[in-house]
Amino acid sequence: MIILASTSPYRRALLERLQLPFRCVAPDIEEHRAAKESVTDMVQRLSREKAAAVADHHPEAYVIGSDQSAEVDGLLLTKPGNYANAFRQLRALSGQTVAFHTGLCIYHQGRYVETLDTSLTHFRQLDEALIHYYLTHEQPYNCAGAIKSEGLGALLIQRIQCDDPNGLIGLPLLKLIDLLAQLDYPFPWHTPSY
Repeated sequence: MIILASTSPYRRALLERLQLPFRCVAPDIEEHRAAKESVTDMVQRLSREKAAAVADHHPEAYVIGSDQSAEVDGLLLTKPGNYANAFRQLRALSGQTVAFHTGLCIYHQGRYVETLDTSLTHFRQLDEALIHYYLTHEQPYNCAGAIKSEGLGALLIQRIQCDDPNGLIGLPLLKLIDLLAQLDYPFPWHTPSY
């Protein structure tokens, strides 16, 4: 059984694309950045902690933990929470390149494998009218950097450099499949159906 250690509707929707049976369990951990911790170290640590917290109660499951944050020039971009904060963030991102880092970890029977996915997102020059339109129609206040690339965020983005476009949304599926294979997950295409 696969357990997604997350309550994120975005991660749930991504994992559903693989058509593998799974359920979601809230990891119930404190999410914070440690002093002097890099953004990449933070997302890897948090993805590991999320998976481990749920795996403690479900050791036979394949428990997936994932965490994403964005940074520009070494500064962490948070989930804005409201229109005013999102507007300020997007004004500052105009013409900038933002790195979206997604940590991914899977625990199974006391073992774990992990990886990091980074998407470089190059923003257009953003004027206030476009930012206002985007925010009032998309309302991405619970997304890192106020960006929802799978929706109207495409209006703000000039180009994206990445290995896995799903990573930008919060769960790099291509890397997830590789990690599950490393832990000998019984994919349905490996099981004869006579």
